[in-house]
Formats: sequence, C-alpha cells, structure tokens
Amino acid sequence: MMICSSPRSLLLAGAFLGAFGCAAAAQQPANPPAAAAPAAAAPLPPGSPLIGRPEGNQAAAKLAPVAPPPIPAAADKLPLAKLKVAAGFNIEVYASGMANARSLALGDKGTVFVGSRLVDKVYAIVDKDGKRTVKVLASGLYRPNGVAFKNGTLYIAELSKVSKIDHVEDVLDNPPKPTVIYDNLPKDEAHGWKFIAIGPDNKLYVPVGQPGNNVLHDDAHGQIRRMNLDGTGAEVVALGVRNSVGFDWHPETKQLYFTDNGRDWMSEDVPQDELNRVTKVGEDFGAPYCYQGNLPDPEFGWGHSCSEFTPPVGLMGPHTASLGMRFYTGNMFPKSYKNAIIVARHGSWNRSNKAGGDVVVVKLNKDGTVKSMEPLITGFLEDNKYVGRPVDVMQMKDGSLLVSDDYNGAVYRVSYGKAKVASQ
Repeated sequence: MMICSSPRSLLLAGAFLGAFGCAAAAQQPANPPAAAAPAAAAPLPPGSPLIGRPEGNQAAAKLAPVAPPPIPAAADKLPLAKLKVAAGFNIEVYASGMANARSLALGDKGTVFVGSRLVDKVYAIVDKDGKRTVKVLASGLYRPNGVAFKNGTLYIAELSKVSKIDHVEDVLDNPPKPTVIYDNLPKDEAHGWKFIAIGPDNKLYVPVGQPGNNVLHDDAHGQIRRMNLDGTGAEVVALGVRNSVGFDWHPETKQLYFTDNGRDWMSEDVPQDELNRVTKVGEDFGAPYCYQGNLPDPEFGWGHSCSEFTPPVGLMGPHTASLGMRFYTGNMFPKSYKNAIIVARHGSWNRSNKAGGDVVVVKLNKDGTVKSMEPLITGFLEDNKYVGRPVDVMQMKDGSLLVSDDYNGAVYRVSYGKAKVASQ
C-alpha cells in the first residue's frame, strides 16, 4: 500500500497557429516566432508512489492510488448487501460514521479503538446500556494509524511518534491528551503510517517502512522495531521490510508473522506481497534487493542473491496490499480455522485488473509455512472498482471477527452459525 499523493500536474503552454491569406502575408514578419514548447512536468515530491511509473505507457498512466470518498458512508449506504462470506458465516455492520477507519484494538472492558491515516482522529466504539456509540477519543493527531491496548493503556502510533493514554476506558468521556513515549522515528510520508501491536514478550512492536516505492535507504528504515512499553530499550528485530501494516504472533510457537507489501512498477504481476515469519532477531527479508523470496530487484539486485535473505512463508498475490492480520484463536469459527491467519487485503492500485479487496484465511502446515489460502469475505471489488476496502481484522471475546473498511469509514462483524443481529 502506498501513500495517496496527488497525480503529476502538467504545466501546458498554449501554441498558437495563425492562418493568413496570401494578400496579408507581406505584412507578416519574415521569421514569425516559433510556438512555445510544452513546459517540463513538475517534479514529483519525495516518496511519491508515482516515482518509477513507466514513461509513455498508456496503461501505466491510468494507474494511481485510490482515494476514498471524502466523508464516511451513511449507514444505509454501506455495501453490506454486496459482501459475500464463506458458507455458514454472517456479516453485519458493527459501527459506522468513522472517517478512514483503519487499525483496531480491543480494551479490557470491550471498547473497540479505531485508528485512522488520512484524518487526525482515533475513535472509540462503546457498548453501554444496550446501545452502541462512536466517540472521538483523540483529535489533532498526525496519521494516527496504529493503536494497541495493554493493561488499561492505549498506545497510539502517529507518523513519527508513539503516545499513550493511561486508564483510557475510565476517561472515555473526557480523555486527556496522549503522552508521548517515543519519538525517535523518521518523518517520511511514504510508508510513514504505522501498525503497532504488543507481543507475548510484553514489548511494543513498531514498523518503519521504506521511504519510497523502491529505494536504498539508511539504517533507520525498512525494519520492525520493538521497545519497552515506556518507550525505552528500542531495538531492531527484522530488516529488509518494505512496508508492513500488519503482524501477529503464532499462538503456540510465539513467532512473529507479518505481511509485507511488494514494490510497485516492476510489472502488473510481480512481485507478490509476502507473509513472513521471524525466527530470530535481526533476520533480513530482502527489500529492496530481493522480493517474494526469489525475484532479484532489477535496479538494486545486482551483486546480491535472494539466497542471502529469509524467504517468505507464503505469497499473498501481486499488489494486493495485504495489511492487517490476526491468528484466529476463538471457538466460534469451524475447527479448521483454529490458529489460522485471517488477513485483510486492501486491494491493488498498481494493476490494470485489480486484485485483493477481500479478507482471506491462511492455513498453515505443521512447520509454520502456508498450506492454503481461501476467501472469507469477498465483494469489496466490483467491476474492477472498489465499493469498500478492508484494512484490519480483530477477534472479539466471543470469537466473532471485526473488519475495518477505510473506504466507507465502517467496521463490520463476522460471525458463524445462526445469525444474531448485534445492537447498533
């Protein structure tokens, strides 16, 4: 997934051609001034997703990041009827009206916290007295995409800092300003938004993406870091990470799995997004030298072999923007879903025929590699256009699953068995 920037603007100079009759020709200058040539295109800003787009290619010229509608969809305009779930499953609207709803976190008292990327807000979805309401928990933030919860504290990741709100579920009606705990992060817009989560080691994990589509970068980018919950003791646990917007830990092995988005503008069909597994601190997953485990980068792969890097345990499709992921540990879904990974694929923009735009279930072999991938929710993509875009998934205490949709500003609930309508 790339940052949504404005397309390249062109400065056009008009060319004037006068047509004159022969009788008037003698009155014209012997050498009339030449028509002005079109001015050069304005340079793209650093990190623009359009950097690297093939020049003069009409098909490529039509491709650009997909901007969501400017306001969240009204509840009666959500594409619920178009969304299809696997047999035996049900889907309903859990909450709506949250512009650019992205990452999800669950509080001890059942509050669902929702981050955003294109607006300045973090939301709280609250069930109380049989009624569900949406509150703005914090505003005035910059790209507060990441949210994580632990022991009463909400952690919020903005573009270049991580903050916290203590005892957050006790102060939902009058929350304090978040307190910064870590700000040693780059300020690059490209891949600067962050998914965060707290691991079984009780540390906060924070990714730092490449500062562009495909670039050689310094040692502060292209990685996943972890730190103590007070922001101290930061260290790098994974390298060669282009842009991870989702990770979780295997319930049994406690190994970190993460999605990673492949580079753009290599081709329509490669590289594929990756599902990776960290087996030791400091592993390098290849970017920008190698993608999908076996594809040397045509620009930076010279002098490197993909065998130098840790290959992915599974491939998630070309440009599908595989984002939020969680291991399913509940008891509501069929037994075959136990300890499988549920992944939200936001959907491609860097393909003529869009791919992704769905939620899939990745089942693993005993050795932790990918056995199969099958759809759980489809229908976000219709006639090669998006009617919604899933971002994150989160298991609830009853075993149901929430799915955020930043295109419509909504969260859906997926259950299994006889449908029970949740309160709105």
